[in-house]
Amino acid sequence: MPLSDVQWARIEPLLPDRMPKRGGRWRDHREVIDAIAFKFQTGTQWVHLPEKYGNWRGVYNRLRMWALDGTWERVFTALMAQADADEDLTWAVSVDSTIVRAHQHAAGARKKGPGRRATDHAIGRSRGGLSTKIHLAADDCCRPLAFVLTAGQAGDAPAFTDVMARLRVPRRRGRPRTRPDVVLADKAYSSRAIRDHLRKRGIRAVIPSPADQRGNRLRRGSRGGRPPAFNRETYKQRNTVERCINRLKQWRGVATRYEKTATVNLAGLHVAGIFLWSAR
Repeated sequence: MPLSDVQWARIEPLLPDRMPKRGGRWRDHREVIDAIAFKFQTGTQWVHLPEKYGNWRGVYNRLRMWALDGTWERVFTALMAQADADEDLTWAVSVDSTIVRAHQHAAGARKKGPGRRATDHAIGRSRGGLSTKIHLAADDCCRPLAFVLTAGQAGDAPAFTDVMARLRVPRRRGRPRTRPDVVLADKAYSSRAIRDHLRKRGIRAVIPSPADQRGNRLRRGSRGGRPPAFNRETYKQRNTVERCINRLKQWRGVATRYEKTATVNLAGLHVAGIFLWSAR
């Protein structure tokens, strides 16, 4: 679906107004964003964008250029800041990850060059073949707060601190807020390192302990220490991140990865997040 007038009114002031150095005038921002959204919502190939959106190369170049200069992430963050200023953002944050299958056209990106990292472009091999793992945090209204991409075979816990580091919401006065009141996560995140990280930052953790950790603690007796606090009632809110993932995966270009570079793939996630936050 294209941007509504309400969504556009929130997004338009956040977009660049400076003309590009080369190529003349900007194409209409709203038209280009609608074209990018259509591409990711339907999963169509770039060359098959409808004629009403103009030349597909111009649309793709805008997506990539704004990914490289951080425009998409800035707009995404600014919309979160607006919600926080309107007291429409609570700070009970859920963290999880999801694997998306990488289409065969997503493989084969060059390792070096502008916007490319000399790594795997967040594509790896898991049981299902080539895949990418999206790690994210969500608020209690099922809206994304931060994204991190890794190869599909990567574990959840090692990416936790990266996700928390990307959680940054500017405020009208003072420093941006980076600390939630509480973080909810499943058993995959039950590690001493993660619990220590949250405790040092003054963040309450609601993470269940897996059976093997409970058994090890009991076998050690008094040396095992006290079990970590766990509020079962609060933990029921953790489904918000799973519902957020479901909302994002309604976009077929998010549910399956078609983009070769991690930079452009992450930009697609930010565009989907922009649509969710601007529609609040």
